[in-house]
Amino acid sequence: MSVAVRTTRAAHPRERLSDRAGDWLIRGLCAAACLIALAAMVAIAYKLITGAHLAFSKFGLHFLTTSTWKPNFLQFGALPFIYGTAMTSGVALVLALPIGVAIGLYLSLLAPQRLRGVIGPLVEMLAAIPSVILGLWGILVLAPFIRDREPAVHGALGFVPLFGRPQTVGASVFTAALILTIMIIPIIASISRDLFLTVPDELQDGAVALGATKWEVVRGVILPTTASGVVSAALLGLGRALGEAIAVAQVIGGGNLAHTSLFETGDTMASRIALQFPGALNSLHFASLYYLAVILLVIGLVFNLLAQLISRRFSVERTLTR
Repeated sequence: MSVAVRTTRAAHPRERLSDRAGDWLIRGLCAAACLIALAAMVAIAYKLITGAHLAFSKFGLHFLTTSTWKPNFLQFGALPFIYGTAMTSGVALVLALPIGVAIGLYLSLLAPQRLRGVIGPLVEMLAAIPSVILGLWGILVLAPFIRDREPAVHGALGFVPLFGRPQTVGASVFTAALILTIMIIPIIASISRDLFLTVPDELQDGAVALGATKWEVVRGVILPTTASGVVSAALLGLGRALGEAIAVAQVIGGGNLAHTSLFETGDTMASRIALQFPGALNSLHFASLYYLAVILLVIGLVFNLLAQLISRRFSVERTLTR
């Protein structure tokens, strides 16, 4: 017994040393990963800003409010592309948020167990479809479908500026927004489902015991408890929509003007960069495309910070109510 005790006592300091070494190693690896991510962000921002220096010095902030884009005449303005990005992403978020949340509620609370195992992976598989495939489907199927039915919509709602005059082609801002809707629904649905599953059963059972219906449980317990997470999921989906280039470029039509009608052609910052950067005509054209990339990066960072602020605010309010 004395030999065993001595062995244990002798091995104990070594175990402590190995544990400390493991702690130092994992701490160093995690710190290095954070530094690498930060360095990558700084490098990307530096490259974009230096590339856009010529456009900065020539146009300044006037670049944001100018609508002309004529590379042959050295005239560039970002307003149509900022507007197109806002319209396509905004419409996509308005359509995708209720659909994604509804899918999350169904998969987490309402669907039978067998259906959850089938529908859940199918919804998530939408996110795995390459964007170029979605764009091709949009050209071949979605755009003709919208083109054939848009006159009826115009006949009923043509007095609303968003629906404009009838178009002869299916490529439009609305078609691009529908493609983006399909792309961000899986993000919102999967995150929402995981959030709803984290709501304690005690809260739901207590509401049911007080006589609440399923809808009242969802409205009074599920959604308020997970509101910050749902907002973050929506902003994450919005970030995905803001940065999409290829699929949007295939179905939006490539117009250079900002229209109030959703059925007019348009363009976004991401698609304009993707299409024109390989064949830019001059150094100012290159710099203007870099300028668009800087604007897109700033917008993405702003929405990311906004998501964090909203999440923290809801977390603080939930803590105070408890």
